[in-house]
Amino acid sequence: MTAQYGEDRRIADTGGPTLAGNAVERLPSGRVNNGVPTERVRRAAVLEALGRVLGRHRQLAFDAGAVGIAALDVWLRVVPEAETYNYVLSVIAVAAVALRRRFPFLVVLITVPGFLAGWAQLAAMIALGTLARRKLLSTQTYIAAALVWLSRFFLWPPGEFLALDWKTHVHDAIYGCIVAGMPIAIGLLAHAREELSARITELAASRERERMLHAHAVRADERARLAREMHDVVSHQVSLIAMQAGALRMAAADPNAKQVAGTIRMLSTRTLDELRQLVSVLRTTSGDDSPQPRIEELPQLVSTAGIPATLTVQGPVADLPAPVSGAVYRTVQEALTNVRKHAFGAPTSVLVLADADELLVEVRNEPPDGSLDCGTLPSGGHGLVGLRERAALLNGEFEAGPTDGGGFMVRVTFSLVRPLDT
Repeated sequence: MTAQYGEDRRIADTGGPTLAGNAVERLPSGRVNNGVPTERVRRAAVLEALGRVLGRHRQLAFDAGAVGIAALDVWLRVVPEAETYNYVLSVIAVAAVALRRRFPFLVVLITVPGFLAGWAQLAAMIALGTLARRKLLSTQTYIAAALVWLSRFFLWPPGEFLALDWKTHVHDAIYGCIVAGMPIAIGLLAHAREELSARITELAASRERERMLHAHAVRADERARLAREMHDVVSHQVSLIAMQAGALRMAAADPNAKQVAGTIRMLSTRTLDELRQLVSVLRTTSGDDSPQPRIEELPQLVSTAGIPATLTVQGPVADLPAPVSGAVYRTVQEALTNVRKHAFGAPTSVLVLADADELLVEVRNEPPDGSLDCGTLPSGGHGLVGLRERAALLNGEFEAGPTDGGGFMVRVTFSLVRPLDT
């Protein structure tokens, strides 16, 4: 469409979320997809699931090792002249070790007869350690410790116990304290280690939250400062331009001068509207609360560009992701601004071509007409750099450079394929 001039054309309200802040999420493949967890979140979920699986396998390995050690302790101490009940009680005690995590106190009660009348000493000690780790110094732990101590102090059958001298009784009582006390100490140490690990993890998470809050506070202060400066400096200057253009339009007698003054006033007003939106974005915490322009507003942008420009849109563009749609609008806007600065009056074509896999945006201008001179406009040289960064953020490809005919071309390709890694 041919560019139209005059201040009677109204500026449409912008829509869609902004591209700033955390509005863009990256997939593990590196591509962009709104609403999909970021690569860091997915990696954390995978590591958490892997940790749970490894934890279950580690518990099974520990349980199998505990049963094996208890069985080896019984097998190495078996005597040929033992009674049948000695074997039965020992085997029951060894088998009960496998259930010590679910029923720690009950397992201790089951292993005590195997320790007292058999050879299941390690089975009783392992069960007592698990109980101390779960229940700490509770009543059940004291009762279980007393039973294990009694099993080590008392000698079965009772006749043999009564035949021992007092020195042997004292010796057995001391070793009974060691046999009952060592599992409790190990269980309490393991529990303390778990508590310490949990506290360290909680402290690390708390410090990370504090760091993020501090970073957000610093960012909010900086955004507020930028918003104040933009509002105080830029808004004031653009308002003066709009006022002077309005006065010039009313005072000028030449129709062409009136039309140019109206265009300047309209563009100034539009700049003020967008500047107010940008200031509101900077004043928000997350930076994504303000509506931003979308690809549907390109016709109005091209028609009010101030240069002879045409727009061609092909393919489905209505359902594009909001960040991509906003990036297309900003790309065309910056490219048209560069044409006005460096090739004023040059015919310009804007092409937006979309299919199922990718979106192509191309802005191409012809060589400028040397007879038209709008003066040298200020330029910071950051426009193309910003477009390249915006395209890289959305996993797109950016190209810019002179054409064979002496003009200039800006091309950006955005991929619309968003596969999820399995």
